[in-house]
Amino acid sequence: MAMPQIQRSVPEVLQDIVSNLQEIVRSELRLAKTEVKEAASRAAKPVATYAVGAVLGFYGFGCFLVAAISGLSLVMAVWLAALLVGAVLAILALVLMSSSKNKLKNSALDKTISSVNVKENVPWTAQQIK
Repeated sequence: MAMPQIQRSVPEVLQDIVSNLQEIVRSELRLAKTEVKEAASRAAKPVATYAVGAVLGFYGFGCFLVAAISGLSLVMAVWLAALLVGAVLAILALVLMSSSKNKLKNSALDKTISSVNVKENVPWTAQQIK
């Protein structure tokens, strides 16, 4: 049994094409917005850890300065203690900052699904318009 084919006018077909393209663009924008939010939330913790590492690094540097001043003006034990505290803080800062830096590199904000979809859809859309 053959199904009857519905004849549509050219304006109706063009209107459907335009509405479908609009829906594709809206969907891609919603997807991109969601992906950016997810990527930002994944990057928040490493950024905070990096910031803590930077603050600890500044404290470590301050302790090295205190150690130098103490070494010049006081007994050996005082500057040695300050130097030890400064070294521990500086090492902790380096560990925190390097681990956060690696996590940020792995977050790959530019390799999102929507960017891949847009790269695929642009040539397809251009071909359909021709």
